[in-house]
Amino acid sequence: MIHKQTKRPIVLIALVLSMFMSAIEGTIIATAMPDIVSDLGGFTLYSWVFSSFLLMQAVTIMIYGKLADLFGRKPVFIIGVIIFLTGSLLCGLAESMTALIIFRLIQGLGAGAINPMVTTMVGDMYNIEERAKVQGYLASVWGISSVAGPLLGGMIVQYMDWAWIFWLNIPIGLIGLTGVIFFFHEKVDKEKKTIDYLGTGFFFIAISSLIIIFVQAGTNWAWMSLKTLGLIILFVICISLFIWQEKRCTAPMMALDLWKNKLMVIANIATLLSGMITLGLTSFLPTYVQGVMGESAIVAGFTLSTLSIGWPISSTIAGHLVLRIGFRKTAFLGGIALFAGTFLFFLLDAEKGPIYAGFSSFIVGIGMGLTSTTFIVAIQNNVSWQVRGSATSLNMFMRIIGSAIGTALLGGILNLRLHQYYQLQAIDETMPDTDAVLNEGLRETIPPDILALMQDGLAYGFHTVFFGLFLIGSLTFVILWFFPKDVISDQ
Repeated sequence: MIHKQTKRPIVLIALVLSMFMSAIEGTIIATAMPDIVSDLGGFTLYSWVFSSFLLMQAVTIMIYGKLADLFGRKPVFIIGVIIFLTGSLLCGLAESMTALIIFRLIQGLGAGAINPMVTTMVGDMYNIEERAKVQGYLASVWGISSVAGPLLGGMIVQYMDWAWIFWLNIPIGLIGLTGVIFFFHEKVDKEKKTIDYLGTGFFFIAISSLIIIFVQAGTNWAWMSLKTLGLIILFVICISLFIWQEKRCTAPMMALDLWKNKLMVIANIATLLSGMITLGLTSFLPTYVQGVMGESAIVAGFTLSTLSIGWPISSTIAGHLVLRIGFRKTAFLGGIALFAGTFLFFLLDAEKGPIYAGFSSFIVGIGMGLTSTTFIVAIQNNVSWQVRGSATSLNMFMRIIGSAIGTALLGGILNLRLHQYYQLQAIDETMPDTDAVLNEGLRETIPPDILALMQDGLAYGFHTVFFGLFLIGSLTFVILWFFPKDVISDQ
């Protein structure tokens, strides 16, 4: 429980800085990757610079949530920030792509603690009325970081060394650490704590296997390869053993009773689906705008940045709406926005232009802000302090898994449809690579008839991807019909 000596304004500033530091790390590196590859080499490992960070967050976020419920939020937060800063320092010193990926794993190991701890600590410090508004402000940090990340990364690469993309975290993290160490005080039960090591081990192996499947299968491996099938079998075995262990353990890593709570089930399924929508758009919309519409990278970035504008605005509004009209209606409004936004993408074609695409992204961003803030506040209001860390971490975990599933599923659909289109058109292997369509300079060297044929192929594939997004948006909308009426118990 929070001690009365806690200085809430100072701690909140420290937490916001810490979350910004962790959130921006996912986007700031994107603009620096060409420079990093030119220095370190290892282009074949390119995607693992991003995936290693995501992987370690996914496999540790639930573990940290449970540790926070056992030993308190403060020690887990401090350990997470120290690990993250250590990883950041090492990333800047990396002399090979392999070393950078290992150090990104360390960064992700720390980030897995920072994000759920910040959200949980805010939930602990504020009552129902305050919590809704503050969590809305906190959610806006993600939107701001996604816009600021690429811009800041570009400036650092242009005027400084790429290592500063990582070293920039150190002063920010130290300020966050200082604020929490000296001004956040909590009371934790002194009774003996037990850790479910066996369940934690099964969970770690199962989720690692799942994430590696989503990252590698369909790109570096075939979906039906022995590696993929082996990891699927390993996942099924370990997740089954994990559930068996959690049912028999007196102090389980994940309280399975959380899944008996209707609010938790609906919120987490909707979070998984919305995670698929968000990363699906982030991964594929810029490619559509550049490849099919023939626009520049800057214009493509604009069409996506509007999502990051709509998200923080609606997150802040959601904090006020839940107090006025309740959680169910606010979540349902978010569901309507997700349905409408994905429907607009289903209708998207090259003639509608980038402004239409940007407006559609903005509507999806509104849906994301309204739902994500509503879910996290509703969950925190309906569980006790003893499981608040686990419940918060579980919701964040579902978004990460949704993001991984969305990218793999929609990417697989795109590749399949492109392959089908090329077969239908009897296109031979002498065609330019699809990457050439995305490069403004190379695009001009492609004969107009061949370019038109390739752009039609991309449009054909992306239409199916956007239809998939619409189905996911529709399913999210339907699920939110079952969101329970508000049951508030400030525990």
